[in-house]
Amino acid sequence: MDGTVLVADDDRTIRTVLTQALTRAGCKVHATSSLTTLMRWVDEGRGDAVITDVMMPDGNGLEMLPRIGQIRPGLPVIVISAQNTIMTAIQATEARAFDYLPKPFDLPDLMKRTARALDVGRRVQRTVDPAAAPAGRDDRPEELPLIGQAPSMQALYRILARLMNADLPVLITGESGTGKSLVARTLHSFSDRRALPLVFVGPGDLDDPAGPARIMEQAGGGTIVLDEINDLPAEAQGRLVRMMDATTKPAPRFIATSQSQQNLPGTLRDDLYYRLSGAVIDVPPLRARVEDIPLLATHVLNSAEQEDMPTRRILPDALDLLRTHSWPGNVRQLENTIRRIALTARTDEITRDEVAAVIGATSSANVVQAMPGKPEIPDERLADSVARHLQRYFDLHGDALPPAGLYARILREIEQPLIQIALDATGGNQAKCADLLGINRNTLRKKIGDLDIEVTRRRKLM
Repeated sequence: MDGTVLVADDDRTIRTVLTQALTRAGCKVHATSSLTTLMRWVDEGRGDAVITDVMMPDGNGLEMLPRIGQIRPGLPVIVISAQNTIMTAIQATEARAFDYLPKPFDLPDLMKRTARALDVGRRVQRTVDPAAAPAGRDDRPEELPLIGQAPSMQALYRILARLMNADLPVLITGESGTGKSLVARTLHSFSDRRALPLVFVGPGDLDDPAGPARIMEQAGGGTIVLDEINDLPAEAQGRLVRMMDATTKPAPRFIATSQSQQNLPGTLRDDLYYRLSGAVIDVPPLRARVEDIPLLATHVLNSAEQEDMPTRRILPDALDLLRTHSWPGNVRQLENTIRRIALTARTDEITRDEVAAVIGATSSANVVQAMPGKPEIPDERLADSVARHLQRYFDLHGDALPPAGLYARILREIEQPLIQIALDATGGNQAKCADLLGINRNTLRKKIGDLDIEVTRRRKLM
């Protein structure tokens, strides 16, 4: 990799890491914490590619992209941002960013994208018409219903941003409860058709011959969402094909949802299937993005609070239990569960035991209390118990692998109850607890803080 890369980020650590990595790869690097400095470098003709953060002390990196395009047509800009929402991906796409990555980013992945940007910048000289850049959309809502920082969700955001204003029909697949309807609504609400009607159509709307005409009249040039297309009977499918072929001006956009794309050929008429599958979006199940569960849970609690429900906060060990649950009903099940817990929790802080009571799991505390009397699994070694739970966790993901970072998550699951029980056994005496565990007292204090363990001092009768 060769060339000069301009890096703009207000985080010194990120600037250092990128400078070192790019330099080792053979690049020259100019790094700054100021957009003003970045734009001066661009004005001076420096750099073969740009990596910039969005929120900077002296401005917004996305807002600089049109100006960079005017000054240096063809200069590739990679946007990185901690604002991991679909809105960021859409704005980056509309501002003609070369690429977009959420923070925290994978360094090898960013290096590959930078190499590609440098290569494209050398080989392709694009002429960008500034007047053709999409105008800002101040009438859009500030927030979107789609939430997630997981790589699978970031990939979904990028696909949506590209398809937003395309006229292609779109097939959205995903398990029940993953949010297919939200994806369809997002495609419409952030497109050029957003001021036109959005019409959801079910099998009942196509029961009679007059149904298609009513639907087309209602939709106009807006968007028609065919919900769970695989449930349509053969007669309704024929009416739908004729409706899609009807020439109306302006023509509506068609979006269909289905739990599986694999089952559609053979279930749907061939002509209907090919008309609907212009582009396919697969919405990931919740078990494939467990790192998003804290974000989703917090969003649900905030929404509930705005509806005059009690203010709640989920404790870290309770979140850990939520992460390990299978969630067959996906995001919808998680939302209903969090709302139920918010109503039944005894205090403002939702505990692990309260989560366990609702999702039907057994908390670590309950297991420990049961052990002195009658163990649930007689004579089972700790290693066997851990192996059994880990195997179940892997099995829940089917043929896919669990999300990255498994080692740290599992260690936290074991460390938290171990330290909590040891503290309880020593009456909250941290010196005795550290000695019992065989670790340094400062190490114990740090782990207590990191794991958010509550320490209560009391006399321990031994």
